Order: sequence, then structure tokens, then C-alpha cells
Amino acid sequence: MTAPASEVPQATAELDEFLWRTWKALECPEGCRAEIIEGSIEVSPTGHRRHAVLANRLWRALNAYLKGGVFAPYQGIDILHRRKAWRPDLVVAPLDLDEIPDEEEDLGVNAAGVALVVEVVSPGHQNTARDRDRKRREYARAGIPLYVLIDDHDSDGTVVILTAPNPGKATYADEHRVPYGTDAIIPDGPAKGFAIGEEITRL
Repeated sequence: MTAPASEVPQATAELDEFLWRTWKALECPEGCRAEIIEGSIEVSPTGHRRHAVLANRLWRALNAYLKGGVFAPYQGIDILHRRKAWRPDLVVAPLDLDEIPDEEEDLGVNAAGVALVVEVVSPGHQNTARDRDRKRREYARAGIPLYVLIDDHDSDGTVVILTAPNPGKATYADEHRVPYGTDAIIPDGPAKGFAIGEEITRL
């Protein structure tokens, strides 16, 4: 969806508000998601079978790992931060999401309460750039403490664990890259010690 150039505000605050109102009014087809990423609304499919397999293996394993605690894994929920909206493939957040309400209208959860986000990288230049670059910067700006990418398309498969966000620079200070076949260990937070290994990434 595009609007005539004369109708699109240019100032950052005005553009943010324009995108926010537009995003709230969108009705995406089933199987798609809409996100506000770096000054644009991006609509993308939710992924093919391999994408779903990886995300669901991870959800089941994290659900078992976090059982009995006060955090849980979620799929299909929007993270909101200052008129931005993202839908990661998986989120770790408080078991009671009412603890981290969104900015308005019960549309998602506030990024300030999110402990971990995971993206399963889809094929194609636009998809990989979105997850590896644009969303990486957005999650860092929001101060989300842990960002994990499960990336079939990086060499022979890589799990990337990003920590120590610097919101002002939109970067993560620490990056740990682990090839498929080796356990990638979550270093901190409620999922500390959780291993993303072959039981999740296997073909």
C-alpha cells in the first residue's frame, strides 16, 4: 500500500504518527504480517514449512525449559516501541503479559518488558536484510537485551546471538556466531543456559 507523496508527512514525528495510524488500520491477508521498520510499513509472509518447523521446535523446547518460571515463549505477538511495531518469530516475555501492556489499545506488548526475540531468517535478499540488518537495528534501539537469529542461509547454517544493545547507536556490542551442529548457549536472562542445537536446527 502506498500513499501519494503529497499526503505522506516528512518530519520524523509526523511520519511516525502517520505510519502508526496506517498500521493500526491495516487488515493483512491470512499468512502475512505487517511491521513498522525504519520508517516504512513492511508486509511479508509468515514463512514456509522449514521456517515453521524451526520456529515451532524452538517454541516447544523453550516452553519446556521455562516451565514453572515467570517467563514464557510466545509466537504471533507484536512488540511495540515508540510508534514502531515488529512481529518476531518468537518472543520470551513475562508469563503474565498484562505486566508489560502496549502503548495503547491492547495491540501487543511493550518492548521494555521483552527479554528475548528470535527471528528465523527466510531466503531472499529482502528477507535476509530485514532480519540481519534492519530489525537488528530496531531491536537494539528498543533496548531488547537479546536478539537471536537462526539462519539457514548464513554459510551452512548459523545461530547468531546478539547482546548488550546500545539504543543510541542502534547496535549490539556483542555478537556470538555458532555454526549449526554446535550448541549456541543463551548467555543471560530468563532463558540463560538454554541451548539451540541440532535438535532444533536439523534438516
